[in-house]
Amino acid sequence: MFDNRSACSISSLLSRKFANFDAQANVEPNYDLLYGNISTTGAVRSFYDPNAYPSKECNQDKRPDTSGDSIDDYNDEPPLLEELGINPNQIFQKTLAVLNPMRAVHQQILQDTDMAGPLVFCLALGGFLLLNGKVTFSYIYGIGVMGCIGFYVLLTLMASQAKVTFGAVVSVLGYCLLPMVVLSGINVLLTIQGSTVGIATTGVCIVWCSLSASKLFVTAYSMDNQQILIAYPCALLYGVFALIIIF
Repeated sequence: MFDNRSACSISSLLSRKFANFDAQANVEPNYDLLYGNISTTGAVRSFYDPNAYPSKECNQDKRPDTSGDSIDDYNDEPPLLEELGINPNQIFQKTLAVLNPMRAVHQQILQDTDMAGPLVFCLALGGFLLLNGKVTFSYIYGIGVMGCIGFYVLLTLMASQAKVTFGAVVSVLGYCLLPMVVLSGINVLLTIQGSTVGIATTGVCIVWCSLSASKLFVTAYSMDNQQILIAYPCALLYGVFALIIIF
């Protein structure tokens, strides 16, 4: 049993404890001191260290450059056809030179290794022959390759002022195949074999091809006074294509 004195001492003790608790609750804790002590310790400091993370300036440096210089470089890029090696202007100039052998053509254009025109003309010739029931694609490419190799060797021996390239030889011979394409187209509509008009037309096309090819070779490689020597083998080569068309 507690007496009155003991109860008073206990109540005074509790009142002092609660008073101290209320005083501590009203005091604002020192967070700087608390977290400052924690942040100064090893790995925990690296977690709270602002230098441990990249700044916004670093992130901005990694963004793609969209300045005016890059846009200008994009606008200065050549067209897609020129990147693929196809120049429509040179194709047009060479085609006109074949259609008109007396037309003057720049030497640099003839020395270009353009294969777009010859490929189109070979496919057109094979297509017209296919309409006549003649599957002769292998003959066209076989005779064409052998003729290009022979002319490359011949022009290498004859030309002394310019270097002969195989690509330029193939390009000129392929473009000069255009009259044969016209002849094969006529053969689709009219029968050339056995008719006087057809034989005359074939002769004109052979002379046309050989004259155009010899003129282009002489202009490309500065072979003055040698056009007749080049025109004769050209006539033989295109005469073989004429025989394929007729027979």
